[in-house]
Amino acid sequence: MEKMQFKAESKRLLDLMINSIYTHKEIFLRELISNGSDAIDKLYYKSLSSDHTGLSREDFGILLEVNEDARTLTISDNGIGMTKDELESNLGTIAKSGSLAFKKEQAAKEGDEGADGDAEIDIIGQFGVGFYSAFMVADKVTVITKAFGEEQGWKWESEGADGYTIEEAEKDGHGTEIILTLKDNTDDENYDEFLNEYKIRGLIKKYSDYIRYPIRMMVEKTRMVEPAEDAQEDAKPEYESYRELETLNSMVPLWKKSKSELTEEDYNNFYKEKFYDFKDPAKVIHTSVEGMVSYTALMYIPGVAPYNYYSKDFEKGLQLYSSGVMIMDKCADLLPDCFSFVKGLVDSQDLSLNISREMLQHDRQLKAIASRLEKKIQSELLSLQKNDREKYDEFFKNFGLQLKYGVYEGYGVKKDLLKDLLMFYSSTEKKLVTLKEYVDRMRPDQTSIYYACGETVERIDKLPQTELLKDKGFEILYLTDNVDEFALKMMMTYEEKEFKSVADEDLDIAQTEEEKEAAQKQAEENKDLLELMKEALGDKVTEVRLSNRLKSHPVCITSGSDMSLEMEKILATMPGGDGSFKADKILEINASHPILEALKKAKETDADKVKLYTQLLYNQALLIEGMNVEDPVEFSNAICSLMI
Repeated sequence: MEKMQFKAESKRLLDLMINSIYTHKEIFLRELISNGSDAIDKLYYKSLSSDHTGLSREDFGILLEVNEDARTLTISDNGIGMTKDELESNLGTIAKSGSLAFKKEQAAKEGDEGADGDAEIDIIGQFGVGFYSAFMVADKVTVITKAFGEEQGWKWESEGADGYTIEEAEKDGHGTEIILTLKDNTDDENYDEFLNEYKIRGLIKKYSDYIRYPIRMMVEKTRMVEPAEDAQEDAKPEYESYRELETLNSMVPLWKKSKSELTEEDYNNFYKEKFYDFKDPAKVIHTSVEGMVSYTALMYIPGVAPYNYYSKDFEKGLQLYSSGVMIMDKCADLLPDCFSFVKGLVDSQDLSLNISREMLQHDRQLKAIASRLEKKIQSELLSLQKNDREKYDEFFKNFGLQLKYGVYEGYGVKKDLLKDLLMFYSSTEKKLVTLKEYVDRMRPDQTSIYYACGETVERIDKLPQTELLKDKGFEILYLTDNVDEFALKMMMTYEEKEFKSVADEDLDIAQTEEEKEAAQKQAEENKDLLELMKEALGDKVTEVRLSNRLKSHPVCITSGSDMSLEMEKILATMPGGDGSFKADKILEINASHPILEALKKAKETDADKVKLYTQLLYNQALLIEGMNVEDPVEFSNAICSLMI
């Protein structure tokens, strides 16, 4: 028996295959099972021709056998098998793919000369290196095979890069069995785990659950044996172990079934089992797309946010399958961050995988799929919003914050995608409303979408700056999340309506000529007082003015710049915040409040008291805004001085 050498660059190339291409050693089982599935596919496709009859899918399968004493794992299939020439060609030349050659051959027969071999033949293997992943876990690999229709079987055996042998062998029936003699354990690697029934079952479920043929294994089971009829009365049942051939894989993916075949319970049970959730999903998205890139997607909107969703530990991504074989557990590129809450999977046979089938060779197809999924998720959420508002409200409480972050991130690149999904609390409706609902209710004379910021709805509702708008019947959106105002600033407008804070310098509310003249006259009459107050505050404010927005409250602070008071407050509390970001503050005094008369009287008798009053009013306005008093001791002493 002559030892032959590999036709590729021998040891170096095989070492590369074993040590560099695959990230995880457990991948070997996926590769060998996929090869077995390919071999069965080849025979099945041949059986469809007039030359071969009497075979159906039900006749095929893959068998796993474990021998702990011999430290062997055997993977057998009853597929097409190999002749001696095919054995030497396919296993003697690294990176020679028999599956790819078969696909091209069949495509040529069907008249598709320019095809790469797709032609309705869904065979997984392309590169011909998957078989060699066996050497990651095995010292010796033995292949016993017999081609369909042949009398003679053959045995191929190798212990690695030094070469291989081929000799005649006896084999019942067509197909191939691969016998792996596992390596000894080391300090770093435990190869015994690949002889463990539970571990093998888990790997099949993870990577090969949807191989279209049954994957079977003899498994250890226990059954109860009742006492014999003539046993003593107090005899208890005994338990005995037995072995039974069990199918480990599901075979038909749920997402490949027609929607008409599936019930809501089917979808929900699959979700809870597959993605380890205890609650039914809020929305199921099941879609198939045919085109330049064809795929099937089954996605779920969770009914509740994962406990770690808003933490750095959360990993987004959809499971990625290629023809039913899992390639990636979490493919982050399939989801934008704004939809990172979506769980599910995508299955496509059009992906260009790299040589190890663990990653994508290039991302053109992936980007095309991701773009379509993004639009599909948006449309399904809009449908939920329209048709089941109660469920959408619950969804938004769970994940609305992520949508808002999505508007702000990336300089607003996703704002058009997300704007109609956003919701904010309404001062008039007393519930969450969409921007579309707000705009549809706007008064004819209203030109801006008004909003107010604060820690809670209750605190916002009491803000002095809201008085004028509420008095005139304008609806105000109450923003309670830190990101809210940043998101609206990024959007700038909605349906050509500008967003305007109640604390903005100009509320853009029309005034009559009489109102303008009266306000101008009053400001002129109190010019000296306002200048004195500005002098007392120095650069803490850019201006002190009489207010046209206050009704019952004596004072408020507004902003005269793009940086709002709320944004200043949030930025100051962020990690690394040093308080350098400042809004241009304007102190507004209620012209119809008794406090103005007190200030005017003090100006006539005691200018220092005006300064004291001004400091108190300024600090009072800060507290109303939820901002820190700059000097609490000074503020306390000022109050005490008025009481003495």
